[in-house]
Amino acid sequence: MKSRETKAQDLAALTESLASSKSAMVVSFSGLTVGKDQEFRNSIREAGAKYQVVKNTLARIAVKGTQFEDVSDSLKGVTAIAWTDDDPVVLSKAISKFMKDNADIYTFKTGVVDGKLVDLQQLGVIASLPSKEELISKLLYVLNAQAQRIVTVINAVPRNLAVVVDQIGKQEGRAPGSPAAEASPAEEAKATDAAPAGEAPADAPTEATEEAVAAAADDAAETVVEEAPAEEPAAE
Repeated sequence: MKSRETKAQDLAALTESLASSKSAMVVSFSGLTVGKDQEFRNSIREAGAKYQVVKNTLARIAVKGTQFEDVSDSLKGVTAIAWTDDDPVVLSKAISKFMKDNADIYTFKTGVVDGKLVDLQQLGVIASLPSKEELISKLLYVLNAQAQRIVTVINAVPRNLAVVVDQIGKQEGRAPGSPAAEASPAEEAKATDAAPAGEAPADAPTEATEEAVAAAADDAAETVVEEAPAEEPAAE
């Protein structure tokens, strides 16, 4: 049997630990084996939480005046408390899964998550939420997808510029990059005499060429949009 001094130390340690915690779960058990107890403790430890089988009198004193005081009515019979000062969703997932897998041994009494009293059904809802680590992972995926989209668009610009040049060459009826054929002096004189006054020389850019440039630029812009990867839907 523990001495009064040892009990006082246990009470002080539990009170201090609960005071800095965000969430706590109260469970009970019957017919517990050593192996199953160790399995449950390991799952709680992996969730970054602490676990302790406590006497109800000690627990009632420890939660008095804290956000966990509302669990006092459930501190009857065999009582164990799991608590955490980290992400409450992770602890909720661990408790909820173990209660379902071992319903013949463990019973969920009550819990407190961020100052609110929760039952087993509400615990299941909380456990279905993504954890902080999962949310960060999804956020990084979205940010990375956006960065890849920008890089793809930037890389597509030089390639599509070449497409524009190629289209202009085809519209003018010559291979892209090849110089225009030079007219003989006789042909230039004939063209000058045949052109009505006020018209631009034959070698000036024609309206058809300008339209070809605009059309080719539009095609290039559409190609950039089509090749940009679609955004991933927001994770639920």
